[in-house]
Amino acid sequence: MGVAVSNWRLARAVSQLGQLGVVSATGIDTVMIRRLQDGDPGGAVRRAMAAFPFPEVVKSTLQRYFRPDGREPGRPYLRAPMPTAKDNHEQNGLGMLGSFVEVFLAKEGHAGKVGVNLLTKVQLPNLASLYGAMLAGVDYVLMGAGIPREVPGALDRMAGHEPAEFRLDITEEVAEFRDAGERLVFDPRNYGAEGHAPLRRPDFLPIVSSHSLASMLQKKATGSIQGFVVEGPTAGGHNAPPRGKEVFDEKGQPVYGERDLVDLEKTRDLGLPFWLAGSFGSPDGLERAQEAGAAGIQVGTLFAYCRESGIAQGIKRKVLEMIAAGKATVRTDPRASPTGFPFKVVSIEGTMSEPDTYEARRRVCDLGYLREVYRTEDGGHGYRCASEPVADYVRKGGDAADTVGRKCLCNALMADVGLGQARKRGVEELPLVTSGDDLAAIVPLMGEDGYGAADVLNYLMRTELAAAADRREPVAAG
Repeated sequence: MGVAVSNWRLARAVSQLGQLGVVSATGIDTVMIRRLQDGDPGGAVRRAMAAFPFPEVVKSTLQRYFRPDGREPGRPYLRAPMPTAKDNHEQNGLGMLGSFVEVFLAKEGHAGKVGVNLLTKVQLPNLASLYGAMLAGVDYVLMGAGIPREVPGALDRMAGHEPAEFRLDITEEVAEFRDAGERLVFDPRNYGAEGHAPLRRPDFLPIVSSHSLASMLQKKATGSIQGFVVEGPTAGGHNAPPRGKEVFDEKGQPVYGERDLVDLEKTRDLGLPFWLAGSFGSPDGLERAQEAGAAGIQVGTLFAYCRESGIAQGIKRKVLEMIAAGKATVRTDPRASPTGFPFKVVSIEGTMSEPDTYEARRRVCDLGYLREVYRTEDGGHGYRCASEPVADYVRKGGDAADTVGRKCLCNALMADVGLGQARKRGVEELPLVTSGDDLAAIVPLMGEDGYGAADVLNYLMRTELAAAADRREPVAAG
């Protein structure tokens, strides 16, 4: 659950009850500085920052972004620098600090396990975010939406505060630079890490949609993998595209077939634990997963609408009302995400899920997490996003056809958690809510006052949490 839906409060609640609570670190620099600009009610962000081992990063962040009395109504948030491949010292510092804060707060005051989730596709900030999570003692790293082959080796190096690197993905190369093999480098020593005690290296669980990808990662990853999350096409957020020829149903959704089913027997034969995700969020789903050889399940949708999740209360209430009335629908939109991956969208009036609302929004790209890197004629880097203004995208060499239907997920997902940007003339960015297909699975949990993370776990495991908390292996990830 990206962009602060699976926030530290939710992950902490799940972890305290003996399961694996997972925080999202996607866009975490923006999440942190917007919380600071809103005054950091209760002081949790600043309390975590005080434990960060590199005080200069903390000092500069507070000086620039903290507003003790909060942000004036209608005043735009100050923005973090957009992610870039070079000259990114400040941006990496914010990403490192934001990830540290989220994991620190999720782990505070208990001995439970906490994981961090990142999107492989959001490449530029990931190394700094991973390192920040490691500084806070994160136990697991989960990464999907791409092929995270180089992540295990990076974790190995950053555990010793050594420089880590990824191959830089460049969408469009100029012929003379095509084989440059350029690397994206993060060096913790640039922030004062030299001489610090080694960190514990977290377990790595790549999120995969096929046993063949799992097998390839096990053989060719740059370091060891401790298991897999196997995610089917009914899961929320980004989905892997269908294999084979593109086919769409009457609603314009991609059609998944037999080739998109994961061979669980072959996955089990890899010899590593795995967790199943996508329509397994029920007691029967947990039993089916375990009967298939899985260690457990990853659960998103049930937790997304519980009291502890980061979704804004008004959105949460609206979706739960729609579910109760039998009117909640989820569409797999093949065009919504600038990444080109199908993206699950909940249809909610007044949000970016509605065509008229989407068309009325003035295109702007000012967060930039989903921008792609392309090579300029002089050998430098250019950045473009299919959801930015069409003229800008075309000027940078993009095809106007690729912009059709593309939504600014960066700004919309911030709005989902009450951190939407204010624009001119009182306009604010609107949300775009994502969930797994089976929203009706929430019905057994619903009550007049909503439900909490503990209710989800009690329901899934058909047991009292006092007994569940004694389990040593995480069964459900939230």
